[in-house]
This record gives sequence, structure tokens and C-alpha cells, in this order.
Amino acid sequence: MKQTRKKHGAAFKAKVALAALKGDRTVAELASAYGVHPNQIYAWKKQLLDGVTSVFDGSVATAEGTASEAQIDLLYRQIGQLKVENDFLSRKLGK
Repeated sequence: MKQTRKKHGAAFKAKVALAALKGDRTVAELASAYGVHPNQIYAWKKQLLDGVTSVFDGSVATAEGTASEAQIDLLYRQIGQLKVENDFLSRKLGK
């Protein structure tokens, strides 16, 4: 019988990683309590520790600004393309 993979959300991963970081219980106890493999808990804990510096350096605001600038650039290109097509078609139709 084939078992499907569980997809855990970010909130669940953060909760488990924070519990592992506290050190109140062992990783084996956490694994049995949350129903995940101990290696997965170690990986989530490492991701949490690696990404914790981004909370304080303000890179989220920079990433959002870059994403919105890219979207604005894309929209301006689409507007330009539509204007060219509109001018072309209006000349072809004789208006």
C-alpha cells in the first residue's frame, strides 16, 4: 500500500522548530509527538536558525519592493505592446 507524503504548512514547521530550539524535550520526543521524522525536525531547526537574521535586516521590505518594481515593469511593457498593436490596427483599418 502506497503512502502519500504529508505536506506541512509553514506555521507547523515553525512550531516544531521552535519547540526543538527550546530544548525542553528531545528531538525523538518531539518527533513522536508531532508525527514527523527526527531528521526533518533537524532540517527545520537549521532552516529556522539560518533564516532568523532576515527578520532583523529588513530584506523582506526590499524583496517586496523588488517584486512590485518587476510587476510594474511588466505592466508598462504590456501597455506599450498594446499601444503599438492598437496603432497598427487603426492604420490598417483606415481610421
